[in-house]
Amino acid sequence: MSEKLIKRTGILSIMILLAALSRLLPHPHNFTPIGALALFGAAHFHRKELAFAIPFIAMWISDLLLNNLIYAKAYPEFYTGFMFMGSLWVYAAFFGIVLLGFWLLKKVNVSNLFIASISASVLFFLVTNFGSFIIDPMYPKNFVGLISAYTMGIPFFWNTLLGDLFFSGVLFGAFELVRRRQIRLSV
Repeated sequence: MSEKLIKRTGILSIMILLAALSRLLPHPHNFTPIGALALFGAAHFHRKELAFAIPFIAMWISDLLLNNLIYAKAYPEFYTGFMFMGSLWVYAAFFGIVLLGFWLLKKVNVSNLFIASISASVLFFLVTNFGSFIIDPMYPKNFVGLISAYTMGIPFFWNTLLGDLFFSGVLFGAFELVRRRQIRLSV
Protein backbone atom coordinates (compact mmCIF):
# COMPACT_ATOMS: atom_id res chain seq x y z
CA MET A 1 0.00 0.00 0.00
CA SER A 2 1.38 3.40 -0.94
CA GLU A 3 2.20 6.03 1.66
CA LYS A 4 -0.58 8.31 0.32
CA LEU A 5 -3.15 5.52 0.57
CA ILE A 6 -2.05 4.65 4.11
CA LYS A 7 -2.36 8.30 5.16
CA ARG A 8 -5.79 8.60 3.52
CA THR A 9 -7.01 5.38 5.17
CA GLY A 10 -5.73 6.60 8.54
CA ILE A 11 -7.49 9.95 8.25
CA LEU A 12 -10.75 8.30 7.12
CA SER A 13 -10.53 5.80 10.00
CA ILE A 14 -9.91 8.50 12.62
CA MET A 15 -12.80 10.58 11.31
CA ILE A 16 -15.12 7.56 11.42
CA LEU A 17 -14.04 6.60 14.93
CA LEU A 18 -14.51 10.16 16.23
CA ALA A 19 -17.96 10.36 14.64
CA ALA A 20 -18.91 6.99 16.18
CA LEU A 21 -17.68 8.12 19.59
CA SER A 22 -19.85 11.23 19.32
CA ARG A 23 -22.70 8.84 20.16
CA LEU A 24 -21.41 8.98 23.74
CA LEU A 25 -22.26 12.68 24.00
CA PRO A 26 -25.75 13.67 25.13
CA HIS A 27 -28.06 13.89 22.12
CA PRO A 28 -31.73 13.57 21.19
CA HIS A 29 -32.89 10.00 20.57
CA ASN A 30 -31.66 8.71 17.19
CA PHE A 31 -29.76 11.92 16.34
CA THR A 32 -26.61 9.92 15.66
CA PRO A 33 -24.00 9.45 12.92
CA ILE A 34 -24.93 5.83 12.16
CA GLY A 35 -26.12 6.36 8.58
CA ALA A 36 -23.42 8.92 7.89
CA LEU A 37 -20.68 6.52 9.03
CA ALA A 38 -21.88 3.86 6.61
CA LEU A 39 -22.24 6.27 3.70
CA PHE A 40 -18.87 7.92 4.38
CA GLY A 41 -17.07 4.59 4.46
CA ALA A 42 -18.79 3.43 1.27
CA ALA A 43 -17.94 6.63 -0.57
CA HIS A 44 -14.31 7.05 0.43
CA PHE A 45 -12.63 3.70 1.01
CA HIS A 46 -11.24 2.28 -2.20
CA ARG A 47 -11.22 -1.25 -0.82
CA LYS A 48 -14.77 -2.48 -0.19
CA GLU A 49 -13.73 -4.62 2.77
CA LEU A 50 -12.45 -1.48 4.53
CA ALA A 51 -15.68 0.35 3.67
CA PHE A 52 -17.48 -2.28 5.74
CA ALA A 53 -14.86 -3.12 8.37
CA ILE A 54 -13.75 0.33 9.59
CA PRO A 55 -17.26 1.76 10.15
CA PHE A 56 -18.46 -1.54 11.66
CA ILE A 57 -15.54 -1.64 14.09
CA ALA A 58 -16.08 2.02 15.06
CA MET A 59 -19.79 1.34 15.56
CA TRP A 60 -19.04 -1.76 17.64
CA ILE A 61 -16.61 0.16 19.87
CA SER A 62 -19.18 2.90 20.47
CA ASP A 63 -21.85 0.24 21.19
CA LEU A 64 -19.55 -1.44 23.73
CA LEU A 65 -19.04 1.85 25.53
CA LEU A 66 -22.68 2.96 25.30
CA ASN A 67 -24.16 -0.35 26.41
CA ASN A 68 -21.76 -1.11 29.24
CA LEU A 69 -21.00 2.34 30.63
CA ILE A 70 -24.02 4.52 29.90
CA TYR A 71 -27.11 2.41 29.21
CA ALA A 72 -26.28 -0.19 31.87
CA LYS A 73 -26.40 2.54 34.52
CA ALA A 74 -29.43 4.32 33.08
CA TYR A 75 -31.48 1.14 32.50
CA PRO A 76 -30.22 -1.56 34.91
CA GLU A 77 -33.44 -3.57 34.45
CA PHE A 78 -32.48 -4.21 30.79
CA TYR A 79 -28.68 -4.46 31.10
CA THR A 80 -27.89 -7.18 33.61
CA GLY A 81 -24.48 -8.25 32.31
CA PHE A 82 -21.76 -7.31 29.87
CA MET A 83 -23.22 -6.42 26.47
CA PHE A 84 -20.90 -7.55 23.69
CA MET A 85 -22.83 -5.97 20.86
CA GLY A 86 -25.72 -3.70 19.94
CA SER A 87 -28.87 -4.68 18.09
CA LEU A 88 -28.40 -7.02 15.16
CA TRP A 89 -31.19 -5.12 13.39
CA VAL A 90 -29.18 -1.90 13.65
CA TYR A 91 -26.13 -3.69 12.22
CA ALA A 92 -28.26 -5.16 9.42
CA ALA A 93 -29.49 -1.67 8.55
CA PHE A 94 -25.91 -0.40 8.75
CA PHE A 95 -24.78 -3.10 6.31
CA GLY A 96 -27.59 -2.13 3.94
CA ILE A 97 -26.63 1.54 4.16
CA VAL A 98 -23.04 0.72 3.15
CA LEU A 99 -24.41 -1.10 0.09
CA LEU A 100 -26.69 1.87 -0.60
CA GLY A 101 -23.67 4.16 -0.38
CA PHE A 102 -21.76 2.09 -2.95
CA TRP A 103 -24.69 2.51 -5.31
CA LEU A 104 -25.68 6.15 -4.70
CA LEU A 105 -22.27 7.72 -4.00
CA LYS A 106 -20.19 6.56 -6.95
CA LYS A 107 -19.84 10.28 -7.54
CA VAL A 108 -19.92 12.35 -4.35
CA ASN A 109 -21.72 15.64 -4.73
CA VAL A 110 -24.27 17.54 -2.64
CA SER A 111 -27.35 16.21 -4.43
CA ASN A 112 -26.18 12.57 -4.34
CA LEU A 113 -25.25 12.92 -0.68
CA PHE A 114 -28.63 14.45 0.15
CA ILE A 115 -30.47 11.61 -1.62
CA ALA A 116 -28.20 8.99 -0.01
CA SER A 117 -28.73 10.46 3.48
CA ILE A 118 -32.51 10.47 3.11
CA SER A 119 -32.42 6.93 1.68
CA ALA A 120 -30.19 5.78 4.56
CA SER A 121 -32.69 7.16 7.08
CA VAL A 122 -35.60 5.41 5.38
CA LEU A 123 -33.69 2.12 5.17
CA PHE A 124 -32.70 2.36 8.84
CA PHE A 125 -36.32 3.09 9.80
CA LEU A 126 -37.68 0.16 7.78
CA VAL A 127 -35.13 -2.41 9.00
CA THR A 128 -34.97 -1.46 12.69
CA ASN A 129 -38.72 -1.10 13.13
CA PHE A 130 -39.24 -4.43 11.39
CA GLY A 131 -36.77 -5.80 13.95
CA SER A 132 -38.83 -4.28 16.75
CA PHE A 133 -41.92 -5.96 15.33
CA ILE A 134 -40.14 -9.34 15.23
CA ILE A 135 -38.51 -9.12 18.68
CA ASP A 136 -40.89 -7.11 20.86
CA PRO A 137 -43.75 -9.15 22.34
CA MET A 138 -45.76 -5.92 22.56
CA TYR A 139 -46.54 -6.21 18.84
CA PRO A 140 -48.94 -8.92 17.66
CA LYS A 141 -47.30 -10.95 14.92
CA ASN A 142 -49.68 -9.91 12.17
CA PHE A 143 -50.12 -7.01 9.74
CA VAL A 144 -51.66 -4.78 12.43
CA GLY A 145 -48.65 -5.41 14.68
CA LEU A 146 -46.26 -4.57 11.85
CA ILE A 147 -48.06 -1.31 11.09
CA SER A 148 -48.10 -0.53 14.81
CA ALA A 149 -44.32 -1.03 15.03
CA TYR A 150 -43.76 1.34 12.13
CA THR A 151 -46.22 3.87 13.55
CA MET A 152 -44.44 3.84 16.93
CA GLY A 153 -41.14 4.48 15.15
CA ILE A 154 -42.26 7.59 13.26
CA PRO A 155 -41.31 10.09 16.01
CA PHE A 156 -37.76 8.67 16.02
CA PHE A 157 -37.48 8.83 12.22
CA TRP A 158 -37.23 12.62 12.15
CA ASN A 159 -34.17 12.65 14.43
CA THR A 160 -32.62 9.84 12.40
CA LEU A 161 -33.10 11.91 9.25
CA LEU A 162 -31.70 15.07 10.85
CA GLY A 163 -28.76 13.13 12.31
CA ASP A 164 -27.93 11.50 8.97
CA LEU A 165 -28.09 14.84 7.15
CA PHE A 166 -26.08 16.68 9.82
CA PHE A 167 -23.35 14.07 10.30
CA SER A 168 -23.06 13.39 6.58
CA GLY A 169 -22.51 17.10 6.05
CA VAL A 170 -19.91 17.19 8.82
CA LEU A 171 -18.01 14.07 7.72
CA PHE A 172 -18.05 14.70 3.99
CA GLY A 173 -17.44 18.42 4.42
CA ALA A 174 -14.56 17.94 6.86
CA PHE A 175 -12.91 15.37 4.61
CA GLU A 176 -13.23 17.68 1.62
CA LEU A 177 -11.54 20.46 3.60
CA VAL A 178 -8.73 18.11 4.64
CA ARG A 179 -8.41 16.78 1.09
CA ARG A 180 -8.13 20.29 -0.34
CA ARG A 181 -5.42 21.15 2.15
CA GLN A 182 -3.60 17.89 1.59
CA ILE A 183 -3.87 17.15 -2.12
CA ARG A 184 -1.97 13.93 -1.47
CA LEU A 185 -5.13 12.44 0.13
CA SER A 186 -7.02 12.42 -3.14
CA VAL A 187 -5.82 9.08 -4.46
